[in-house]
Amino acid sequence: MKVAVFSGSVYGVAEDVARRAESLFKAAGFEVFYSPRATLDELLGFAPQALLAVTSTTGLGELPDSLQELYGQLRDQLPAALRGLPGAVIGLGDASYDDTYCGGGEIIRELYAELGVEEVQPMLRLDASETVDQEDDAEPWLQALIAHLKG
Repeated sequence: MKVAVFSGSVYGVAEDVARRAESLFKAAGFEVFYSPRATLDELLGFAPQALLAVTSTTGLGELPDSLQELYGQLRDQLPAALRGLPGAVIGLGDASYDDTYCGGGEIIRELYAELGVEEVQPMLRLDASETVDQEDDAEPWLQALIAHLKG
């Protein structure tokens, strides 16, 4: 199975989590595309069979600048090639921000709904105020996603 991982990061933590996901997927025998600044053409050129988004949250619950271009292209074009694919989201945030906690992840979940991507596992919320190593904290959830995709 071909899995495309895309990320949005401010300080690099979401990229670190995405790289851990890439490593785990490859170790499980998946073909993986990951680029921290992926374009829509690169994403579609890979012809993914599943999607994983890893994003931090900025401002008032918004996506990081590094993900804005891809997000905009996906929303504007709504590529039919992604409709029906399994997808999952890891949202990074700080629970002390209450209403905007993991807002970037929620934006991607809404995008998945518009694209017709089937969210196959509840979004993982990684709280920066409670965890030291978000890569390690994501691993059990990622292993469950891998098991689900292997079916």
